[in-house]
Amino acid sequence: MVKKQVARYIETEHLFSLKDRVLVALSGGADSVALLHILLSLGYTCEAAHCNFHLRGKESDRDEDFTRQLCHKLNITLHTIDFDTEKYAESHKISIEMAARELRYQWFSEIKEKCKASVIAIAHHQDDSVETMILNLIRGTGINGLLGIKPKNKDIVRPLLCVTRQKLIDYLNYIKQDYVTDSTNLQDEYTRNKIRLNLIPLMQEINPSVKDSLINTGNHLAEVYKVYQEATHQGISRVRTHEGIHIEALLKEPSPQALLFEILHPLGFNSAQLKNIYDSLYGQPGKYFISSKGWKVTKDRELLYISKVEDKDTPPPFSLQIKEEMYSSTFIIPTDKNVACLDADKVKNEFTIRKWEHGDTFIPLGMKGRKKVSDYLTDKKFSLLQKENQWVLCNGNEIVWLIGERLDNRYRITPNTRKIYVIKQISVNKVNF
Repeated sequence: MVKKQVARYIETEHLFSLKDRVLVALSGGADSVALLHILLSLGYTCEAAHCNFHLRGKESDRDEDFTRQLCHKLNITLHTIDFDTEKYAESHKISIEMAARELRYQWFSEIKEKCKASVIAIAHHQDDSVETMILNLIRGTGINGLLGIKPKNKDIVRPLLCVTRQKLIDYLNYIKQDYVTDSTNLQDEYTRNKIRLNLIPLMQEINPSVKDSLINTGNHLAEVYKVYQEATHQGISRVRTHEGIHIEALLKEPSPQALLFEILHPLGFNSAQLKNIYDSLYGQPGKYFISSKGWKVTKDRELLYISKVEDKDTPPPFSLQIKEEMYSSTFIIPTDKNVACLDADKVKNEFTIRKWEHGDTFIPLGMKGRKKVSDYLTDKKFSLLQKENQWVLCNGNEIVWLIGERLDNRYRITPNTRKIYVIKQISVNKVNF
């Protein structure tokens, strides 16, 4: 019965075909062992991949030994690897769970290419999907997070989402195939385990078929989501600009908060931040918010600007082409703002490029007195994002050029100029969100 369910699911979800080679992620647990057996019995060509994360001492080595023996018995190729997961998590400043996830999926992708597999089969089952729905609901999510686990994500496929863990165990008992048990699955240290061991049993006291109810709800939402997605895409196209979100257009939409969520949540903004961002739409310009994924939203008069967070070591999104030429009276100074022409003999130090800073001053071309860069940008009606992204070319501590905007008068070309620098701003690379 289980085999027929899986075969039908693979076909209806178009996960892969009999001509495809399948790389099976094999942990040694009941779900992955069942997945391997089912696929082999259905006639698929499989290879297996096992990661030893060395997080459970002898138990980790036991799991690896088990997968070796199983694959030898089934006469299929097994790929294995050892990871220092704790070191990776520490160096990348992420959780152990996230470190293990990143390591295994990166390696699975490498092995897939090596063995010329078409897909990577993961043994997530129906119970995992239910737990994911509840986990996302607890953390805060949009409709997409309530759909459970997707059967296919690029080359990652999950053929067992149509069956429960208990059915997989019953199948293994029927074919008399043993498996290993991860002892950490019996502990409620991790959030997912707390859901599995504590929350779901409590929900089953209220409704014994709560898992089926949640799966049915997820299936219904998947259909609703198609309609929602179409309407959302149309709404986003009306409010989004290449710099961010047009506030007036957003507030005219039937559900501004929903559109704001769909645009900003994928960039790492959490529910509390999204509420604060929405509230800021009615406030004064200048407020900004930074997401966990390194994105920044800045409230200006007409726009919510969206940009990547930069640090002092972030290189400018352009390069400067500098040419030295002899000057003559026939030279025509370009009017292009991306080109600066200046007296080379007045440059006594090496050029440096940096973002402008509060307190910076320069003498704008054609003027005699100093002016604060901040005042200049305000007078020119620069937006907050434009101000943030203004770079300056310096000669020592002096500003030579507000790049792409205005030359400093001290470096202008005069009748006494002999040599000039022609500086051109090129290769502008904008980060799209």
